[in-house]
Amino acid sequence: MFAYTVKRLIQMVVVLWAVSVIVFLMMSFTGDPVFMVIPIDSSDAEIEQARRILGLDRSLTEQYFIFLGNLLQGDFGTSYVFRQPAIDLILERLPATMEIVVVAMVIATTIAIPLGVYAGANPGKPLSRLIMSGSLLGISLPGFWVGMMLIYFFAVEWRIFPSSGRGDTVEVFGVPTSLLTADGWSHVLLPAITLSVGTLAILLRITRAGMMEVSRQDYMKFARAKGVSRRGVLYGHGLRNGLIPVVTIFGLQLGDLIAFATITETIFGWPGMGKLLVDFIYRADRPVIVVYLMLVALIFVVINFLIDILYTMIDPRITVK
Repeated sequence: MFAYTVKRLIQMVVVLWAVSVIVFLMMSFTGDPVFMVIPIDSSDAEIEQARRILGLDRSLTEQYFIFLGNLLQGDFGTSYVFRQPAIDLILERLPATMEIVVVAMVIATTIAIPLGVYAGANPGKPLSRLIMSGSLLGISLPGFWVGMMLIYFFAVEWRIFPSSGRGDTVEVFGVPTSLLTADGWSHVLLPAITLSVGTLAILLRITRAGMMEVSRQDYMKFARAKGVSRRGVLYGHGLRNGLIPVVTIFGLQLGDLIAFATITETIFGWPGMGKLLVDFIYRADRPVIVVYLMLVALIFVVINFLIDILYTMIDPRITVK
């Protein structure tokens, strides 16, 4: 396990380095940020001075090595617009994004796994067909449309939930959270449900496929022959052995929601990282965009590493090399 961990850590470093190269090149060809930080009527001399201050007068290679050296020292740059460390702006919004993502994943997992187990164990029943039709609909519906429909019915027509904002927050160890206030929960539910729809449908279908696969295995038949209850067979034997693909998709969806909750956060005016990214793309604020993309890459590689470790806990027959 130690050798595997070291190997994966080296792979993670290589992946992050490759991402840094790609991100830097992408940002270098997305326009000149100088004109976003100086007045429109600036003279040529003032433009050149701003370019020198931002380090944009150097060659692309020099800019990258300066950028990489700063990253290794924990310096992620300063926002051109707000003149604050870019990492601080991102981390300030991270708790808000994590709130709706965690609630969305809890909703999706709580509903998807029991329905997937039922649909996999009873593939021919009308309710199972109805569940699978609903999952197909959930995959097909665009997230922005789901969000707008939820706002229209629950916020505009019925006035049950607010349509935007984060609501009241309280600090826990210096981190603000809205999950400990009633007003916060009233604000978090609609965006979380919007995020959960697609993930719920995917997890449901993967769980069903896994259950249908393991139900044909000899150990399932043997457990039934021993007199184990149907629930015990499905959840004690079937679900555990069918969890590997579910865990894989769960991890990928978790990373995907953290990274790409931009549309949902924009629709609901949720003050998370995604909405911040959209705002700063319009302003061509390179340091903030770079920090966001690097953080997303780090989240994905860490999640994949944890999933690989989790495999061995779910199925001891799996070994890591």
